[in-house]
Order: sequence, then C-alpha cells, then structure tokens
Amino acid sequence: MDVREAEAALRAAGVADGYYWIDGVHEPSPTPPDFVYLRRVGSGERKGGEWEVGTYERGAHQPLARYGDEAPACADLLRRLT
Repeated sequence: MDVREAEAALRAAGVADGYYWIDGVHEPSPTPPDFVYLRRVGSGERKGGEWEVGTYERGAHQPLARYGDEAPACADLLRRLT
C-alpha cells in the first residue's frame, strides 16, 4: 500500500478529513489543531529517508513510530484511524 491508497482507504472508511495529514497527499486547509500524521523524514543512507507516523498537538509533532518502507507506515496509520 502507498500513501495514495492509504488516503483512499481512509476516505472509504469515513474518517473525517481533519483527523489525519499525509504529506503531499492529504493536507487539510486550514490546518486542524491536532491530527495523526504520516510523513517522510530524514534522508540518511536510505534514499528518501524513513516514514514517520505520529500525532500533531499544540503545534508540535510527536513521533510514534518510524518505518523504512512506505507500506508498513501506511498500515500503521490505518490501524490508528479505523
């Protein structure tokens, strides 16, 4: 599963737009005060870096998990929101 498929699955499940943020794919405007997010972080030795799932509250990102691959990060996001 990739980020676009994850967004489609969240929409199909009826998850409200303001509950999640997927960098470059689903970025609600105006920005909600808190949400669960999926974003790519760092670059290091891996091409494109890692995938991070976390929460955004009170203006700060709180990482919950990091993955080397997109698919498990998307699965984590779906588990947290459905």
